[in-house]
Amino acid sequence: MVMTPLNLSDVSKYVEDNIGTFHQKRIASLDDLSLSKVLKRKNPYLFKAKFVLTSEQIVRSLVDAHISSNEETVFGDWLEGLAIFINSKVFNGKKSGIPSIDLEFDKDGYRYIVNIKSGPNWGNSSQINKMIADFKTAKKTLRTSNSGLQVIAVNGCCYGKDRRPDKVDYFKYCGQDFWGFISGDNDLYTSIIEPLGHKAQEKNEEFQKSYAQMLNRFTTEFSKEYCASNGEIAWKKLVEFNSSANRI
Repeated sequence: MVMTPLNLSDVSKYVEDNIGTFHQKRIASLDDLSLSKVLKRKNPYLFKAKFVLTSEQIVRSLVDAHISSNEETVFGDWLEGLAIFINSKVFNGKKSGIPSIDLEFDKDGYRYIVNIKSGPNWGNSSQINKMIADFKTAKKTLRTSNSGLQVIAVNGCCYGKDRRPDKVDYFKYCGQDFWGFISGDNDLYTSIIEPLGHKAQEKNEEFQKSYAQMLNRFTTEFSKEYCASNGEIAWKKLVEFNSSANRI
């Protein structure tokens, strides 16, 4: 496979054309959220132990935790798409048709199968073992049609570092090493940061407006449902909603 040098203007155009999808999903996640949904996910005892006294404090903590988790997932998926696009331009790589394999491409006489994650600390031992099993299954699948194919498995992480990339069953490339591996450009990891800011202020203002409206709405709802007439939080009622065996 002959490597085609990466044109950074192609990367910039891809980002400009597609970064809106990330922002749309951020806002959509707020639109789909309900107070009851987030209340069921958080430990009510923690709020009491931290001496939280207001509806707004509880609601903001719940919503911010949801946003942080959701954004990491959504943006990780978006970066996966960017990585596949970049690799397709350089090595003619593609989204793999094999389950649990995100990217597949040929380089230096080897077939690389890549599982892409956002950062290096993405999974526990069970999840990592599953990835290793998926790699082994993928290798068998590829060798069924080409017994002489040399396949190398890679766990690619969009940011971070790993000083010991050889994991025996696979290689783990993070941050600069990952972006350089899929593109042939060791400086790509810094080059892509500027395009990611395309219309970021404009999009974030739209998000902040939706965020503020939801905080106000949830705070009002929480105060009506879980505060006594004197304004004090009704902890017993809150814990019952979150944890009672009689509630679904």
